[in-house]
Amino acid sequence: MVPDPRLYATPGARSAEPSDRLHALFTIALCAVWIFTGLFPHDPWKPDEAWTFGLVLHILQTGDWVVPTLAGEPFMEKPPVFFITAAAFSALFGGVLELHDAARLATGFYLSIVLFFVALSARELYGREHGWVAPLALIGCVGLLIRAHQMITDTALLAGFAIGLYGLCLSARRPVLAGIALGTGAGLGFMAKGMLAPSLLGLCALLLPVAFSTWRRRGYLLVLLAAGLAILPWVTIWPAALHARSPDLFNEWFLANNYGRFLGLNDIGPESAPGEYFVMLLWYAWPALPLAAWVLWQRGRDAFVTPQLQLPVLLFVVTFVTLSLSADARELYAMPMLLPLSLLAAASIDALKRSAANFLDWFGIMTFGLLAIVLWTVYGALMTGWPAPLAARLSELHPGFDARFDPLTLVVGAAATLLWIGLVWRIGRSNRRAIINWASGLTLFWILTNLFLLAFIDHGKTYRGMIEEVKVHLPAEGCVASQALGESQRALLDYFAGVKTQRIERTPLAAQACNVLLWQGWAGDADSRGDPWVKVWEGARPGDRRELYRVYRRDPAPVAAN
Repeated sequence: MVPDPRLYATPGARSAEPSDRLHALFTIALCAVWIFTGLFPHDPWKPDEAWTFGLVLHILQTGDWVVPTLAGEPFMEKPPVFFITAAAFSALFGGVLELHDAARLATGFYLSIVLFFVALSARELYGREHGWVAPLALIGCVGLLIRAHQMITDTALLAGFAIGLYGLCLSARRPVLAGIALGTGAGLGFMAKGMLAPSLLGLCALLLPVAFSTWRRRGYLLVLLAAGLAILPWVTIWPAALHARSPDLFNEWFLANNYGRFLGLNDIGPESAPGEYFVMLLWYAWPALPLAAWVLWQRGRDAFVTPQLQLPVLLFVVTFVTLSLSADARELYAMPMLLPLSLLAAASIDALKRSAANFLDWFGIMTFGLLAIVLWTVYGALMTGWPAPLAARLSELHPGFDARFDPLTLVVGAAATLLWIGLVWRIGRSNRRAIINWASGLTLFWILTNLFLLAFIDHGKTYRGMIEEVKVHLPAEGCVASQALGESQRALLDYFAGVKTQRIERTPLAAQACNVLLWQGWAGDADSRGDPWVKVWEGARPGDRRELYRVYRRDPAPVAAN
């Protein structure tokens, strides 16, 4: 696909730019720091990380990848490609890192794929010099920051979308390779999260020649044929193995967790609200969304006759409409929409009015400069107790947290801050300065947050300490019943204590068969359980004023610690 020079025609826009190779090296370094900052060390956090690692733990314990299993029970929400990948990283690096931290390397692996193929897509659409702009636009998206660093299947889904999108970008020049990329991306997305990726990428691939004459060529049939062949192994091997193992579990996954969730035929997942994604994208996709809107506004009707814009616009619209129609909605589902928006942002940055680019640049510098000051102040309060009101508030949030001074943390934090100041001070004047400063500013914020606050946040979010307290009251042998215990808590109880409970909701007879019961509820819930149960423990995580847990025994005699 030959780039359209009119997309970036801004007189003098390139005059102050350093070499593209230098920009590419800077982008690689910044993306690497952005990817691996915050992946570890911290325990799996609820809700998504905890149950995800529970499925990874099952593969590590049994080697069974066909039936995703959580704390001894089939859990059929997602196909297993992310769990398999995470288990592989745990097996490889579990001797160096804790198992859950090693598993989170799978997130870094898939994020690297995402950024690599976004860069390739931008190069293919807009020219070599734009290959480094799109990844910076993507990592600059506010909504991606936290979710992209979690141990969740959506990072594998995003990688599938990125590969498939590159396949469509490549279709005019190398149709067979493009089809392989499209089918592989759709297949990876399928094995990450079911029908979403193949449905959206397939619909976009079919609509392109229908909506735009530029895409109506014989070679495009080769793209579709190659894509159909490339996706076959992805959509047949695991589903066939699952169906052979259990047709009921196959139907639970395929019908209830794909079409049932989309159509609202079950109670899985949060309910969608009208206009939810429209409102969400206003902050979630900043600053890629306004940059993408600018290029479409500037080009007007010409945007729909320009192939380099037709593809990302169509993929965004198809994804936005489909997600908006779904009965199930969460903010992390919006991640795939950031890919086409980042490509459009890369197309717009050179054509952006200098005043607008300067405003974005100024806004980013002021925002992240202020946030850096706030984070340094919070760090000072944790280390020194001053300012006293802030230190008291932090202690109230996470009681019992022991803040320990680490000289390396101070040195790395200061070095990162000074490097960012130097970058802002020395970078050349151009429109691209705005996207560079925004991405680097957000990365500085992420570095300081993890350096100064990761241990503090983990202290409040981890279940490790609470489960160690609970474990003292659980029998070394015999069954443990549970009531209203969440998926995340079941997974972490299995991980930290090696206990798989028998849920009363699934096995009512467990209440009679087991002598110990673990109950989960809300703070303020009355203790209404009477004979023959006797409460032997009650507690929660430090600072958690919502969740409450109780351990009951038929026999109140003390149990020796395991």
